[in-house]
Amino acid sequence: MYENRIDELRGKFQDFGIDTLWIVRPENRRYLSGFKAPDGGLTESSGSLLITFDKALLITDSRYTTQAEKEVVGFEILMQKRGLVETLSKALKQLGAKRVGFEGGYVIWELFQEVNDRLSKQSPPKELVPLSGVVEEMREIKEPAEVEILRVSAKLMSDVLGRVIADLELGQSEREVAWRIETLIREQGADGPAFPPIVASGPNSALPHATPTERTLRKGEPIIIDVGAMVDGYCSDMTRTVFLGEPSDDVKEIYTAVREAQISALQSVKPDMKTTEADSIARDHISKAGYGAYFGHSLGHGIGLAPHEKPTLAPLKPRPLREGMVFTIEPGIYIPEKGGVRLEEMVILGRDGAELITTNKDFYSF
Repeated sequence: MYENRIDELRGKFQDFGIDTLWIVRPENRRYLSGFKAPDGGLTESSGSLLITFDKALLITDSRYTTQAEKEVVGFEILMQKRGLVETLSKALKQLGAKRVGFEGGYVIWELFQEVNDRLSKQSPPKELVPLSGVVEEMREIKEPAEVEILRVSAKLMSDVLGRVIADLELGQSEREVAWRIETLIREQGADGPAFPPIVASGPNSALPHATPTERTLRKGEPIIIDVGAMVDGYCSDMTRTVFLGEPSDDVKEIYTAVREAQISALQSVKPDMKTTEADSIARDHISKAGYGAYFGHSLGHGIGLAPHEKPTLAPLKPRPLREGMVFTIEPGIYIPEKGGVRLEEMVILGRDGAELITTNKDFYSF
């Protein structure tokens, strides 16, 4: 599997005008090598990959060497002893690199400057070539093994969310609910949450990415619960809006508009449809209902080793949807100071359309 991915990547080198590729993004490292270590922060990396036409190196330090030796497939492991920049520049010289592609969106400016300064002083000097989305585009189409893990992740999250919703009570705080979600995710065997759970009630539900607070759940108010689990590195993502008691008529109207927009998009998406067209199916429905100004985010996003990845189903930058993509369908309406509704499903795009892999549709009710 990893050899095939590396071979596919090497086949793109000539088009990019490079002879070497430097990879730093954790999800891309794992996708290409099997190395699972995360990065501790923006300025702290657990490793880099260097790939040429005939060589593949993983540069890491003593904290991760043993882990790398157990996990990595097809890469020579090189331990850095005097810092990444020193080790990287020496390795590139030994590899005979001339034009080194790098992930322009993930190498921070300070690191770029340090590496570029070293490489420009070598004889002959080496050139750093910024690239965007090279590995991410490969990750858009999920392989069968990836799909199976995503199914497991989606089912686990669906089951957990079903239990949580069934046990909701008036007076619980948003934080209590979020903590219960995290606990159940881990108890069911997941690596952990794919992202911090969103639990937003009443006016807080008008904030698409609200942070759970001590606000308590109240009768008839919308409660948005947006959650995901990570299983063997692969993420799930789903959202329900539920109520304890009967919501007001205007909230019912908003909910109905969102649900109908979601169903329309779920039934319509298919291979070769443009991402912008998929987005417009739901967006037009919400606009006709009178709430177009209150749907500010994209209809959906790809999901895999990262909770948000390509493709993006949005009004801009059209791209064709392709069989084997896994993405979300999540329209929403958010009325400031009042509340909001978001409904989100994960789907696998097959030859005939979208296959739903998140469950608990019974919670689509008042």
